[in-house]
Amino acid sequence: MRLIPQLLLLLILTCNICKPARAQKNYWQQELNYKIDVTLNDTEHTLDGFLDLRYKNLSPDTLRFIWFHVWPNAFKNDRTAFSDQLLENGRIDFYFSDKEQKGYINRLDFRVNDITARTEDHPNHIDVIKLLLPQPLAPGESIKITTPFHVKLPYNFSRGGHEGQSYQITQWYPKPAVYDHKGWHNMPYLDQGEFYSEFGDYELKITLPKNYVVTATGELQNEEEKEWLKERSRQWAVSSQQLRNKQKTSSLKAKPDREKIKTTNNPSPEELKTLIYKQNNVHDFAWFADKRFIVNYDTCSLASGKIIDVFSFYTPSQSLYWKNSIRSLKNAVLAHSLQTGEYPYNIISAVEGKQGFTGGMEYPTITILHGLKAEQAVDETIFHEVGHNWFYGILASNEREFPWMDEGLNSFYDKRYTSAKKSSDTKNNSSKLPADWQKLIIESIASVKKDQPIATASDQMSFYNYGFITYGKTAYWMQHIERHLGKDIFDSCMKTYYQRWQFKHPYPENLKAVFTEVSGRNMDSLFSLLYTTGNIGAPKKKTTKLTAFYSLKDTDKYDYIAVSPLTGFNLYDGIMIGGIIHNYSLPLKKFQFAMAPLYGTKSKQFNGIGRLSYTWYPNNTFHNIEFSLNGSRFTQDNFTDSAGRKYHFGFRKLTPALRLELKEKNPRSTSYKFIQLKTFITGEDQLSFRRDTVLNIDVIGKQKTNYNIGQLKFVWDNYRALYPYRMEMQFESGKDFGRLAFTGNYFLNFTKKGGMAVRWFAGKFFYYGEKTLTKQFDNDRFHLNMTGPKGNEDYTYSNYFFGRNEFDGIASQQIMMRDGAFKVRTDLLSSKTGKTDNWLTAMNFSVDVPDKYNILNAFPVKIPLKIFADFGTYAEAWDKDAEGTRFLFDAGFQFSFFKQTLNIFVPVLYSKPYRDYFKSTPGNSFWQRISFSIDIQNISARKWVIQSLK
Repeated sequence: MRLIPQLLLLLILTCNICKPARAQKNYWQQELNYKIDVTLNDTEHTLDGFLDLRYKNLSPDTLRFIWFHVWPNAFKNDRTAFSDQLLENGRIDFYFSDKEQKGYINRLDFRVNDITARTEDHPNHIDVIKLLLPQPLAPGESIKITTPFHVKLPYNFSRGGHEGQSYQITQWYPKPAVYDHKGWHNMPYLDQGEFYSEFGDYELKITLPKNYVVTATGELQNEEEKEWLKERSRQWAVSSQQLRNKQKTSSLKAKPDREKIKTTNNPSPEELKTLIYKQNNVHDFAWFADKRFIVNYDTCSLASGKIIDVFSFYTPSQSLYWKNSIRSLKNAVLAHSLQTGEYPYNIISAVEGKQGFTGGMEYPTITILHGLKAEQAVDETIFHEVGHNWFYGILASNEREFPWMDEGLNSFYDKRYTSAKKSSDTKNNSSKLPADWQKLIIESIASVKKDQPIATASDQMSFYNYGFITYGKTAYWMQHIERHLGKDIFDSCMKTYYQRWQFKHPYPENLKAVFTEVSGRNMDSLFSLLYTTGNIGAPKKKTTKLTAFYSLKDTDKYDYIAVSPLTGFNLYDGIMIGGIIHNYSLPLKKFQFAMAPLYGTKSKQFNGIGRLSYTWYPNNTFHNIEFSLNGSRFTQDNFTDSAGRKYHFGFRKLTPALRLELKEKNPRSTSYKFIQLKTFITGEDQLSFRRDTVLNIDVIGKQKTNYNIGQLKFVWDNYRALYPYRMEMQFESGKDFGRLAFTGNYFLNFTKKGGMAVRWFAGKFFYYGEKTLTKQFDNDRFHLNMTGPKGNEDYTYSNYFFGRNEFDGIASQQIMMRDGAFKVRTDLLSSKTGKTDNWLTAMNFSVDVPDKYNILNAFPVKIPLKIFADFGTYAEAWDKDAEGTRFLFDAGFQFSFFKQTLNIFVPVLYSKPYRDYFKSTPGNSFWQRISFSIDIQNISARKWVIQSLK
C-alpha cells in the first residue's frame, strides 16, 4: 500500500522533469566561439584587430550566407539609422559632429575555412553586411571565419567610443546576427533599442600602453595584472582612510575629487602590455581602459558557497559617489541570485565612463555608469544594470523587438529593491509630491491617450514611452501578476523561467508558457495586457479633496481642487491681489477649470480670468477634441480730467473655442496639427464727451462698445530638433471685414549651437461690401501692420501688455509679434508706416551670435545676443503715385531671455521713412527707439514637457 503513493510520486516527478524537454525539444540556437586579438592606438584612437570565429550551424536549415553587424559604421556619417533616430529623439550633437569625432570599421577581409569570401552591402544600412559563404553550411556543420579589422573609435555619443584617452570599447568587432526559428535578425545599431546576439565562448587578447587600467567582460588571465589591480585597490583604501582620519582631526571637509590620490593620466609609454580575458557562455564582450581609474576590490560569497570577484573602477572626480560601489555590487548580485537564480559567472564589475547619456549600460559581467551625481543614484543604477546579467545576459531575449523582456522585467526587481530600502524610511505625510513619480507620469501619458502597448518594439516607441512604458509600466504589469498569483507562486514562476531558459533566447510565448505551467492558471487575460494601452488594473473610485496650492500625492484616490493666492500687475489696475481655484493636476482630467478673481489696488475694481474646458479622445482621425470657454476682465486704459477725476476703462472678453488635434500615424512623429475655431466676444469701455447745453459744460463719461471676431486657424507644427518649422493659416472675420494671413516659421540650426530663425508672413485684408471711409476708420486697428504693433492693436486681447495704451515711457515701447513684425515703431503717426487695408508681406530673420563672437560674454552673467533683420512691402508702396521706397527694412540687436519669452530689440539700421520719423519726432532718443515684447502667449506646455523628458 505504501508503494503505490511512492510510484505515483515518482511518475509525477518524471513527468515534470520531462515537461521542459518536451517544451524545448525543437529548440535550437547557433554556437559561436570567438578569439580576437586587438591593439589600441591611443594617439589615433583606433583599434587594429583580428577575428577568429568558429560558427556551428545547429539550425535545421542549410545556410548560404551569414549576416554580420559592423556597428562602428553607424558612426560613419549622418545618414545612418542611428543618426536618424538621434534626430528624432531631439539630439543634434552627432549630426553636427566633426569628421574626427565620427567612427567606422574597415579593412575587412573575410575568409571562410581559409577561402576568400565576398560580402554584400545591406540595401539600407551601412552597418550591416552579408557574408556569402563559399560553400553551403549544412545543419550540424562548423566553419572557421577569419578577418582583420580596423576601427576608428568615435567620440562617445552612444555607449561606445572614447573621450580623450578614456576608452569605452563596445559593439566594436564584426559580429554575426542571430539566426533563430524566426529567421535572421540583422539590425542596424540604434541608441534607443538594444541588442540580440548569439551565445559563445570568448578569448580576447588586448594590447595597449602599459599604464592603462583595463576592465572587461570575463576573467583576466594575467596573474601579474590581477595583483597590480588588487594592489591599486589596497593603496586607494589606505589613502582614503588616511584622508578620513585627517578630516576628523582637522575638521577639514575636502571632497574626494580634490584628493591627491596616485592616479595618473600621463602620456603613454612605449612599453605595451597584452592582457588576456576569457569568458564562456556570453553573447557580447566589452572592455574599458583609462589611466586614471581608481580600483576597488573585494569578494562575494553566494548562497551555494561560491566565491566571486567584485571590482569597481572609477575616476577620482567620482569617488564621493562611488565610495560604496562594491557594497552595491554585492547587494545586487546576492538579491538577484536569491530571487531569480544564482549568478553563474566568477566576476562582477562596474565601471564609470562616458556614455552619451546619463545612466548605465549593461554587458556580460560588467556594467558602465555615467553622469550620476549622487551616491543613491549610483547604488540604484548598479542594481539595475547588474540585474541585466539575468535579463539580457543569461536570458538573452531579443531586446530590439521585445525590450520589455529585459528592461521591464529587470525594472520589476528594481522596484522590489527600492521599496525594501524605503520601507524603513520615515514618511513625510505632509508632502504633496507623489510616492511614485514614474507611475504618475505613466498614468498621465495614458490619460491623454499618448501611451503605447508594452509589447511595442523599441525602435517604434516614442522617446518618452520607451522610458516610461518599456521600463516602468512593464514593472507595474509584473506587480499586477504578482498580486494575482501571490508572491510565492510568482517567484517560483520566475525561477523556473530562469532555470529553463538560461543561456537561450526566450520569446514572450516562452515566458507565458512557464507562468501557465507553474501557476496552473490561465494567463491569457494577464498577458493580453501587454498589447493594450491605458492603466493596468481597474481604476479606483476617487473622492474630491481641497488642497492648498497643489498636490500630486495619492492622485489615484483624490481629485484635487486647489486654492492658492495669486497676484498680477498692469499700469491701470496696479498690483492685483486675489487667488486661483482650479482642478489642474496629474493625470490630466477631461474636464478642467480655473478661476482667478483679482482686485486691482489702483483701479479699485474686481478683475480676473477664467477657463472651462472638456476634452474628448476619439483617437481616430482626431487624437483629441477640446471645447473650451475662456473669459477675462481687466482695465485697459485710464484718463484723468482737468479736475483730477480718474476714469478707468476696462475690457471684457468671452471666447468659446473648439480645437481638433489631428492624430499622427507614427507615434514617434514630431508633427503636431490642429484646427481651431474661436469666437472673440469683446466689450470695451471708451472715453466719451458730450455737451450739456443746459448747464453749458462738457460731460466726460464711459461709452460701452462691443465687437465680435470669428477666427479659424490651421496649424502644422513640427518641433523636430533639426530645422523645426511651424505653418499657420488663419482667417478672421469681423462685422465689415475679412482678414486672411499665413505665417511660416523655420529654424536653421548652426553646426555647434544656436541658429537662424526665419519667419515669413503674407496677409490680405478685404472689406465686405463697398469700401468706405467709415469702414476704414472703424476697422483701423484690424488692418495689417508692418511696424511693431502695440497693445491697442491687440484686438483679441491675447497678449500680455502691462501698459496696453501708453504712448510715452517704457510701457509705450512694448510691441507684439504680428503681421510684418518689424521692431521699429511709428506710434505717433495718424497712419503708421507700413499699415495697410490691402495686402502685406514680410520676412523676419533672427540670428544667434556664437559665443566666441559675443562681446557680452565678458560680463559675469551670460547675456544671449542675436542679430535681427526685417524686410517687407505692402500694397500702397506699389501705387503709381507712391512716394519713397517700395521695400522697408530694419535691423539691429536682440537680447532674448527666459527661452525667448522676453525679447529686447535695439534697432540700428532702418529705412528712410523710419529715419525721417525719428528726426521729426521731438525727444525721440536712441533709448526710446528700443522696443521689447513679452511673449507669454507663446509658451508651449507640450514643448516644455518634451524638452524636459529629453
